[in-house]
Amino acid sequence: MFDIGFSEMIVVAVVALVVIGPEKLPKVARTLGYLVGRMQRYVNDVKADINREMELEELRKLKDEFQRSAQDFEQTIHGELQQARSEVQAVADRLTPGSGSELQPPAAGGKEPEHDASASAGKAS
Repeated sequence: MFDIGFSEMIVVAVVALVVIGPEKLPKVARTLGYLVGRMQRYVNDVKADINREMELEELRKLKDEFQRSAQDFEQTIHGELQQARSEVQAVADRLTPGSGSELQPPAAGGKEPEHDASASAGKAS
């Protein structure tokens, strides 16, 4: 991390031993180790938070893209449905009574028009 070699660490330890003294050196080393550990945990937490934010941003982008695709699909379906309705309406308009077409929809009430027995008897003769 700081590119400190073993020989440089020995020099720092000797200077610390001379400056601090042999009685206080273990306590200072423990405190220093504790503080370095806390600093590493803090740095790791910050890294984890940054990674989470980056992943969250990616998920937001993916969600937006999915929503746009869904809206495009919905618009396509609505367009196709509207086109199908207009085609069905055009066919229904051509088949309405009085249009001269041979095919007519069933009478209101859902029943087929009844055939007159005398008319069909006249055709048989």
